[in-house]
Amino acid sequence: MNRLTERLHALGPERLAGLRRGVEKESLRVRDDGHLALTPHPQALGSALTHARITTDFSESQLELITGVHGGAEACLTELTQIHQFVAHALGRDERMWVGSMPCRLPTDETIPLGRYGTSHVGRAKSIYRMGLGQRYGRRMQTISGIHYNWSLPGLGSDDYFGLIRNFRRHSFVLLYLFGASPAVCASFVEGRDHELEPLAGGTLYLPHATSLRMGRLGYQSDAQAALAVSYNSLEDYAGSLEGALTRPFPPYERLGVRNLGGDYNQLATSLLQIENEFYGTIRPKRVIRRGERPLHALRERGVEYVEVRCLDLDPFEPVGIATATMRLIDTFLLHCLLSDSPPDTPGEIARLARNQHLCAARGRDPALRLERGRQSVRLVDWAREILQACGPIAAALDASAGGEAHAQALREALQRLDAPEQLPSARVLAAMRSDFGGSYTAFVQSQSAVTHAELLRRPLAAELQAAFEAEASASQAEQRRIEAEDKPPFEAWRQAYLAPETLRPRTTDT
Repeated sequence: MNRLTERLHALGPERLAGLRRGVEKESLRVRDDGHLALTPHPQALGSALTHARITTDFSESQLELITGVHGGAEACLTELTQIHQFVAHALGRDERMWVGSMPCRLPTDETIPLGRYGTSHVGRAKSIYRMGLGQRYGRRMQTISGIHYNWSLPGLGSDDYFGLIRNFRRHSFVLLYLFGASPAVCASFVEGRDHELEPLAGGTLYLPHATSLRMGRLGYQSDAQAALAVSYNSLEDYAGSLEGALTRPFPPYERLGVRNLGGDYNQLATSLLQIENEFYGTIRPKRVIRRGERPLHALRERGVEYVEVRCLDLDPFEPVGIATATMRLIDTFLLHCLLSDSPPDTPGEIARLARNQHLCAARGRDPALRLERGRQSVRLVDWAREILQACGPIAAALDASAGGEAHAQALREALQRLDAPEQLPSARVLAAMRSDFGGSYTAFVQSQSAVTHAELLRRPLAAELQAAFEAEASASQAEQRRIEAEDKPPFEAWRQAYLAPETLRPRTTDT
């Protein structure tokens, strides 16, 4: 604790004031009857390939809304709200954004539409990558939505960020407990799959103490990737682990092949990972990439620039899926991860962390739940309390830098919820489902989505902001046309060149 406080003081108020964050938020587009919208990405929203703030994730029906980089939680939430307002008005009365992380009623797997990005080489590659994800894991799994929280602090090097990442992976159960909001799911999501869920009502399955089914065994999981023990001890270790998964053929995917007999593409590559983004994780080291550059190459060449927190569910009780208090608690928590001692990870610890994640996702609100802490077994709430109490000086320092006491208040509320699990989003979701919707997950989220959509439509978007969004959409479509006109070589030659092993390595390497 003394070392943490000393490191906190060493940062100084100027560096704390330089903390930056941004949000990427996924949401399915649904019809007013709660079924997935199968319509194309609305033209009014611009090009999903080139728009900086409005794109799609896996499916053509899955929006991804992206803020810029902000110095404060309020400014970040303001921009995210403005993007939501513009999108809601573009969707009109026929469609809306689904406010839950677990999907709505889904059609058959093969009819879930893949994201489409035009005829350019990069646009085709994005669609083929999604075809590969569907082939490997099924399209239903890819319709899960969440929030990614991008975070940076000035003056940090790659070793600092990897120390943060190791501690985040050790302690991320705290965020699953506090902010998990997916304890139930529509039965259509698991149709034909083995699961341990219990029936709650017609068409709804759940686990009574679950916090985040999205982050559990039914979410972004892969038996193939489970054998990939990626080390976060250094940039070199991390990059080396991923390079092998990106370059070595994986027999089941080799049998599938890059192309089928008719010449259509099944996937981008036959390796365990087609590209870097296929690697699932609760947090990623990131770097802004240049056009045509591989993310792993960017990291190796220029180091880690920020981290991307990936374990946050959509909060269906918040109009844009996340609250400023949540952002402030995450800022405080990430600084704790940065400033605490962070010993190297080991294969044994990596396996324990995976077990802890699955336990917290499935049983996090069970007051008797115990997690593995080294060779010990400790109650989740006791361990979480220890971590959050250690965050007190950090919250105070952030408040001293920003003014007020918002970070301390967010921390107090988090500590209170350790002893009042009924106040957690996951518990509130189940309570609302049972009290007002007969235990139906889809009925609850459908109603909450309608309320949220109506609220966004009621909020007027200033004329100058509306005009700016429209201009941005038009410019993105023009940019897509420009890129498509520039592409000359055959796509297959471009694909092979882009995926060549040397594109993963820094120019300074001798290998």
